[in-house]
Amino acid sequence: MRNIDCISGLTKGTDVVKLVAMIRNKEKAVSHDAQADTRIFELQAEICQTLANPKRLQILSLLKKGELAVGEMVKAMRIAKANLSQHLSVMRQKGILVTRREGTMIYYRLARPKITEACAIMREVLLDSLADQEKLSKSIREGNQAVKSSGKERRKVGKLG
Repeated sequence: MRNIDCISGLTKGTDVVKLVAMIRNKEKAVSHDAQADTRIFELQAEICQTLANPKRLQILSLLKKGELAVGEMVKAMRIAKANLSQHLSVMRQKGILVTRREGTMIYYRLARPKITEACAIMREVLLDSLADQEKLSKSIREGNQAVKSSGKERRKVGKLG
């Protein structure tokens, strides 16, 4: 009722113009928010795409403990230096990693260590899902055993009768 009173109480043309401007600005803000959200989702998808590789996830895991030289990562991951360098380059271009040079050594670290929290959460979700699948599998196996057992019991009864 108050909104109706407020609108019907507008008598001056400038008040109506102000109200229309306010409504339009609100619509633009909502539209701008939707565009910003869309762009954020696109950027998030790019990061997820970059991390959709087991070796890159392993790199994140190694670097969550701190900065490492390329040679140390090669030893820890047991992959060729050229292969590792390709992964590091992609991750650096996407802003996931930053480098520091000391003489001939290049050290890598996480640009934003919080990314390991996101990976840890995804790992928990995966482990929960695997546990649920195991429970379902066990339940099905136990159900099949029960069916087989009841079938054997019926055959024994049939032979006795």
